Amino acid sequence: MVQYLSHRTISPPKSQPMASLSSGAATTPRLLPSASRVRLPISSACSSLSLSSSSSYSPSSLKCLRLSPLSPLICKDQKRSSMSTVAAASDAAQLKSAREDIKELLKSKFCHPILVRLGWHDAGTYNKSIEEWPKRGGANGSLRFEIELKHAANAGLVDALKLIQPIKDKYSGVTYADLFQMASATAIEEAGGSKIPMKYGRVDVSAPDECPEEGRLPDAGPPKPADHLREVFYRMGLNDKEIVALSGAHTLGRSRPERSGWGKPETKYTKNGPGAPGGQSWTAEWLKFDNSYFKDIKERKDGDLLVLPTDAALFEDPSFKVYAEKYAEDKEAFFKDYAEAHAKLSNLGAKFDPPEGIVLDGVAGEKFVAAKYSSGKRDLSETMKQKIRAEYEAVGGTPDKPLQSNYFLNIIIVIGVLALLTSLLGN
Repeated sequence: MVQYLSHRTISPPKSQPMASLSSGAATTPRLLPSASRVRLPISSACSSLSLSSSSSYSPSSLKCLRLSPLSPLICKDQKRSSMSTVAAASDAAQLKSAREDIKELLKSKFCHPILVRLGWHDAGTYNKSIEEWPKRGGANGSLRFEIELKHAANAGLVDALKLIQPIKDKYSGVTYADLFQMASATAIEEAGGSKIPMKYGRVDVSAPDECPEEGRLPDAGPPKPADHLREVFYRMGLNDKEIVALSGAHTLGRSRPERSGWGKPETKYTKNGPGAPGGQSWTAEWLKFDNSYFKDIKERKDGDLLVLPTDAALFEDPSFKVYAEKYAEDKEAFFKDYAEAHAKLSNLGAKFDPPEGIVLDGVAGEKFVAAKYSSGKRDLSETMKQKIRAEYEAVGGTPDKPLQSNYFLNIIIVIGVLALLTSLLGN
């Protein structure tokens, strides 16, 4: 799920013209793309940013908003052409540096929720029934184009792009798709949440006509919340446990009624910010990632805390309730399941180059560890680990599903061994 944006639109200096930019901030930010209903973005994105229209930006920080051969961001009617130059994959060293810059951004702008939402909304358009990339949607950087930014569910996310564009300008060897997902995972971790087992190397789409159609993200208040959540998340290949775990990201952020139609204009938890004051949060400490979301939804003792129909469904639907009750009692279980679900979401629909992805800090986020095949005298290099992992996956192995045994071959081997032993004993 995702939260609504709760921050003000950032206006660039008058001297910096923008190319046909429509932030959507003036429109009613629905959680989902629907002309008639408020929609719920699939992520925990609604934090207030400590930004204002007086904020100053350098020319490079708004480069993404102008026509640029290297930055096709928000170009209204841009078609695929030689003007669209997109990196095939990201550089590992630049990824590490970009991550450090994101951490500094989070410390200064308190923008954890909106960055989570940015990553979720880029990945959450995935449709498992469509095999062709990028028609299947998913984490491919398409959210940088105006046509997708104008989707009702993405209202206000132009501000998130403005926040991270200076980082993209600084590290041209990092794709938008990777930057969006890195910002989302890092925001969770820096808010005190799970360590997300991420991999990088996502390829960017190159033109607006590769963006998914509007309507793939969930509503906040559908007639049948549980059924609706399953319809949307099952389409992505996620299950009930993952739906509930990802809903827990609502522990971050707040909703503003003037944008989403949900929540109070202000509560005791939001009247003083940080960032622009106002809105209604799901939790008292809405910039801290923990399991308080589940506790608060279960108890419903505080009228200043928000409960959407899709939130309430977690304790009303029998299958969802099993996990919601568990997470309310066991923070470690929630953190573990959330990390796995977030990592899975961040990879949906992505095309990786190299195919095995790029792992930073040796944290593959996989149960298969290539180093196990080391001689013991010297650990394998990261390059070799990635090669072994790729070969493992190429023959059918995955982190969550070990290679299946060939029972027929095993029987033949057993018979052969028994025959050999019989022969030896006979002699």
